[in-house]
Amino acid sequence: MTVTVDLVPYDEALAAYDPVMGLEVHVELGTATKMFCGCSTELGEEPNSQVCPVCLGLPGSLPVVNAVGVESAIKIGLALNCEIAEWCRFARKNYFYPDMPKNFQTSQYDEPIAFNGYLDVTLEDGEVFRVQIERAHMEEDTGKSSHIGGSTGRIQGASHSLLDYNRAGIPLIEIVTKPIEGAGARAPEVAKAYVAELREVIRALGVSEARMDKGQMRCDVNLSLRPHGREQFGTRSETKNVNSLRSVERAARFEIQRHAAVLNDGGTILQETRHFHEDDGSTSAGRIKDNAEDYRYFPEPDLVPVAPSREWVEQLRAALPEMPRVRRERLQTEWGISDLEMQSVLNAGAIEPILETVAAGAPADQARKWWMGELARRANESGTDLSTQPITPAQVARVCALVADGSLNDKLARQVIEGVLDGEGEPDEVVAKRGLAVVSDDSALGAAVDAAIEANPDVAAKIRDGKVAAAGALVGAVMKATRGQADAARVKELILERLA
Repeated sequence: MTVTVDLVPYDEALAAYDPVMGLEVHVELGTATKMFCGCSTELGEEPNSQVCPVCLGLPGSLPVVNAVGVESAIKIGLALNCEIAEWCRFARKNYFYPDMPKNFQTSQYDEPIAFNGYLDVTLEDGEVFRVQIERAHMEEDTGKSSHIGGSTGRIQGASHSLLDYNRAGIPLIEIVTKPIEGAGARAPEVAKAYVAELREVIRALGVSEARMDKGQMRCDVNLSLRPHGREQFGTRSETKNVNSLRSVERAARFEIQRHAAVLNDGGTILQETRHFHEDDGSTSAGRIKDNAEDYRYFPEPDLVPVAPSREWVEQLRAALPEMPRVRRERLQTEWGISDLEMQSVLNAGAIEPILETVAAGAPADQARKWWMGELARRANESGTDLSTQPITPAQVARVCALVADGSLNDKLARQVIEGVLDGEGEPDEVVAKRGLAVVSDDSALGAAVDAAIEANPDVAAKIRDGKVAAAGALVGAVMKATRGQADAARVKELILERLA
């Protein structure tokens, strides 16, 4: 869907206004059962097959808190440098949508389990920006609506809707930032970097896979503009359920330009939710945004308060894994690379692929070379993430092994990687199909060496006179004649033997 909206050029918008952002990130926890009942959270099952009276909100059913969900919430709070509440409770958030079977969501309102934290994020040039965390609270997910018969998949134009309540009640942690000020023109970049770093933290904790493409992590981008010099915030819009890092950045950028256009024309920004469109990076109006009082929050009467002991909290703190920022610093030291090189690895999203390639048996420098070289180039050309390239770390490690044992040189290795990316099979299969193995047999190389010597008598004379460095020209000629498949080291040895 393409949305036509007048926009102000980005630089012009930033010349007149300061952007203020608030980011709300929902993380689905990887628990075996739902937040308040024993239903399975397994993905991909038949619709409405993982439900019970509790998650359907049937009369007389009583919820029970998932202890692993509470533990995961505390871990997330600690990793985000939050204070952990000594006593907190759940609340009912009342609203009426078909995908909410109880007509209220069990959440936390004024008493979250974690609050007042921060997360330091690194921007592409290495600058560190601190994002303040307002709260992290526990709640449950809604069901899923599927709108049938329309062209956009939305309710507009649909003939009917289907409801699947398997997801209703799955544990969520909502992480809410304080207003993010002072980022200026880099606000969209800060938003992307924050969500990326938060995703790494969540994965490091092991509480969720945080797959944005599967809806396990979703971001709502709140944005407002205020004229330079004014302290009061402008009216905000909320772009809902943005599900990729690139889209978070694009949504923030688009809203800055849209808000500026409305304000420049003397218009008023509506406090509303908006939909993000992946095809062109635009947003479109959803509904007028409710205020907290519209949800008629009140304490959940069927659940006792949560009061984690200080001993338990400290045990969880002591057991936290190495955080991503600390791990990056350690890896940089182990790999012996500069700040700029490490930042390039981070920007490319290459840390995990490199580590997995090393785990598959490749040296770190070789793993880094291929992921940051040929594979990063292919990802850039296709406009895709490095992690989505159709090649596995194990396959890259195999290419490294073939280079190490002399079966391939770098030029041939690039062709092998190209073949794997194009779906031609495993590295060894590509080598066999394309005939890419290095030729090191003397009988196969001898004719090419003799032909190079005969075609370059002046160079041969220099080598006979003791200028060994001149052999490089003859090696190059042989490599060209053999389409890069000759063993360069053995070629040089044969040339020197013949001209000794």
